[in-house]
Amino acid sequence: MRRYSIHRLVHSEVFDDPVEAIGREKQLKRWKREWKIQLIERDNLDWSDLSDLLI
Repeated sequence: MRRYSIHRLVHSEVFDDPVEAIGREKQLKRWKREWKIQLIERDNLDWSDLSDLLI
């Protein structure tokens, strides 16, 4: 993650099927930045680090 200077996880989604997860990643990759920001702020208004929730 050093290349992109990523410091926190601000959005995550859970999928049972890896194919669905890959499809969602591809979908989000095509989204405009504004749409991605809206998605994050819908569930994480203050952009808190969610990495602790993955454990």
